[in-house]
Amino acid sequence: MIKTYGDLSLIDNKWHMRAIPPHVAIRLKHLFPRIPKWQSGEFTFPNDTAHCADLSWFLERYPMQMSKADKSKLKDGRVRFEKNQAQMEVILRPDYVPLSRHGLRDGQVIRQYQGQAIDLTLARMALLLGDDVGLGKTYTTAGFMLEPGTLPAAVVMQTHLQAQWQEKIESFTTLKVHKIKGTRPYTLPPADVYLYRYSQLLGWVDTFSDGFFKSVIYDEIQELRTGTSSGKGTAAKRLSDAALYRLGLSATPIYNYGAEIWNIMRFIDASLLGSFDEFTREWCKDDKQVADPEALGSYLREQNVMLRRTKRDVGQQMPPLNSIVEYVEADEKAIKSIDDLARQLAIKTISGSFMERGRAGRELDLLLRHATGVSKARSVAQYASILAENGVPFMLMGWHRDVYDIWLKELARFKPVMYTGSESESQKNEAKRKFIEGETNIFIMSLRSGAGLDGLQHRCSTVLFGELDWSPKVHEQIIGRLDREGQLEQITAIYLNADEGSDPPMVELLGLKQSQATGIIDPGRQLEAKHSDKTRIQALAERYLINKGTKTRDIA
Repeated sequence: MIKTYGDLSLIDNKWHMRAIPPHVAIRLKHLFPRIPKWQSGEFTFPNDTAHCADLSWFLERYPMQMSKADKSKLKDGRVRFEKNQAQMEVILRPDYVPLSRHGLRDGQVIRQYQGQAIDLTLARMALLLGDDVGLGKTYTTAGFMLEPGTLPAAVVMQTHLQAQWQEKIESFTTLKVHKIKGTRPYTLPPADVYLYRYSQLLGWVDTFSDGFFKSVIYDEIQELRTGTSSGKGTAAKRLSDAALYRLGLSATPIYNYGAEIWNIMRFIDASLLGSFDEFTREWCKDDKQVADPEALGSYLREQNVMLRRTKRDVGQQMPPLNSIVEYVEADEKAIKSIDDLARQLAIKTISGSFMERGRAGRELDLLLRHATGVSKARSVAQYASILAENGVPFMLMGWHRDVYDIWLKELARFKPVMYTGSESESQKNEAKRKFIEGETNIFIMSLRSGAGLDGLQHRCSTVLFGELDWSPKVHEQIIGRLDREGQLEQITAIYLNADEGSDPPMVELLGLKQSQATGIIDPGRQLEAKHSDKTRIQALAERYLINKGTKTRDIA
């Protein structure tokens, strides 16, 4: 008779494991890290195919008492898992020939790697597509929506991309597209694809639970990285829960720390990473940082829920990015004008009460970044004017309105155009047209206004960062506006940094965040980075005080 180590039964669509010896429980917790270390007695697991496969494997070493019906259900789940894995492995082979699809405009084709992503989404019913910027994720989405059973579909994008999405879908396919207007629900006209802005989702939230949309696609899904803590996140979760197919698009889904991937996956496959507590127990060193980003990235690929190809992977060879760091002169008066207030805020950020630290840290961040941007704005404009005088078209990236005003004044003779958060959609489109058609060589853009923007690569290969963002993926997204199909020259990214203010700690912290994102999105291509447990605001406060001659250890 085979020795058993407890019993396993399926109750209310969950697997319940009971009466297992302590040494088996210890082994179980090692192999299933989501289980809290303190838990004992009974253990529960979801009844999905992945857990059926894992539990079947565990039972080979530690057999358990089970009813005949439960054994059959566990085996069926394991077999389905293995069949699905085999099917998806076939799709991802280099020699795979995707299915042909009807509904393309004359002369349009779906590329092999795009067809792979389409077929994988159909097989898995959920996918985070992280292909490099410029590999045609929009066209992959359009091809996916030609499959019977995927319509009607809802595509969600940033405000400035609604018209671009409509143009690309209609020029690539025969699908009928409707752009949602406003935040108040109305009777939708007949169409195949409905285009929502993220800012419109909350107003339409009560219409998302009826299952009308068979598919939902989130462009630049990092917009949902804060999860359901925002109104748009709450509405998007309801939209995802009612859809049959869920597709997220972004070459940069993680903007800051690795734990953001848990929020992102809630809209793609909510059960994959478990609850947030389970996710942090299994994968994280704290509530922000993933302990082993490469391991998590490999796991997401093994589950076939994340697919990413680089330009090199699909045979597109481009010259490597030419990245230049220049240090420009800062106006000491702008920095010194905030010295007294900044020092008080920095001390409170390090030594104040919990509430004081949070409030002071936010104020210090705003104060120092603004002062730093203003202090170097004229030097940045002088650098930019050299390029403009030599006929070089370029993007100039910033964040603060006061900085833009200085640039506009100093560069007025070159007639720069603006693409920031202050312009309307029509004004942004006009600015893009003027730049692409050569009416100006300077395209001033907000650090967080350009995700998904297409067309600039036909005119420009140079980007100047006049101000920095806390997220390295914002910089990557901006460079990706130029490093895409249609670009014929090497991309040059020039970072114009100051030696004072907020730039030094931002540069230091950007290395840690980049290492988190790279490990998950590109396991095996991990960057060397200096790791630190400090928050970005603590680093900013400490660096400021050190520069001013204050020893942080003397602050209590």
